[in-house]
Amino acid sequence: MSGKIKKKKGKKILYVFAWILGIIVGLNVIGFAITKIFFSNELEAISPYGEMVEVNNQNMHVYSMGQGEKTIVLLPGFGLPLPSADFGPLMRELSKEYTVVTIEYFGMGFSDETDTPRTNENYMEEIRTALSKAGVKPPYVLMPHSASGIYSEYYASNYPEEVSAIIMLDTTPSGDMQPNIQTFILEPRNIKILYGFNTLLQQTGFNRIINGMLPSDQTVENGYTEKEISDNKLFSYHVVNDTIINQASSLNDNVNEVNSIVFPSEVPVLKLISSVSQKQVKDGEEIQKSHVKRLGANAESQMIDGSHGFFQTHVTEIHDATSTFLKKIN
Repeated sequence: MSGKIKKKKGKKILYVFAWILGIIVGLNVIGFAITKIFFSNELEAISPYGEMVEVNNQNMHVYSMGQGEKTIVLLPGFGLPLPSADFGPLMRELSKEYTVVTIEYFGMGFSDETDTPRTNENYMEEIRTALSKAGVKPPYVLMPHSASGIYSEYYASNYPEEVSAIIMLDTTPSGDMQPNIQTFILEPRNIKILYGFNTLLQQTGFNRIINGMLPSDQTVENGYTEKEISDNKLFSYHVVNDTIINQASSLNDNVNEVNSIVFPSEVPVLKLISSVSQKQVKDGEEIQKSHVKRLGANAESQMIDGSHGFFQTHVTEIHDATSTFLKKIN
């Protein structure tokens, strides 16, 4: 009798499991259909904030603000849905004194996707071409966030005459990528698994529910317009694509390449470091000190008491640090 009871229990468990699996599959199919029918073209109603320029036969979005003598070029880290909106408050603050330009890389914001490998060389040439096509002339003050610090270091190393300074917003440190949790996550096969899951959430529309529950620093109180908040949220539902996946997969190699190049000591650097990166990351303070030291005698740092995305919340502090630094180096 006990054997029969166990078989019955086993069948019930399988039956329940099959029902649960069926419900999950069904919800995904329904979500995919709804997303495809109602939301696949929702971004077409939003017009680019700036101008679209042709780079390698594809369209790239360049957004400018201000009329200052010096030009600051804002470069986004990967994963930002709509940098032209995300940098909005910072652009308005900096544009009181400078000309400010935001470049949206391929795969971000209003820019096209691309199959071109996401190497340092290609990012550098795309930045240079986009600025040239937009009529923005060097030298520039590069202001990269996160991973864009790597592309900025590479740019300055190859064309130091075009870069008058770099002001880093909690950028990825260039150094030997020793095995750790970050390098493990950024392994191409692990990136594909991670982004494959996120792609599923995006295609079935479940990312809309998740994003709606996440807190955001993009608020009117932090200087964002209602349009920037709304547009950025819509773009966040479509943020995962092959170009972004390739960018993430290439980061380890790009960091190691930059680490093998001697940074030009004549280019002044100010690295603004978030308190999270310096205090809450293991060996964070030593990693940041080592990075600033690698950048040479004309490099200095300053801590901002905020998160990795402090450019959303500390625009006045960034403006003041920028103004003081640029006046000092001149």
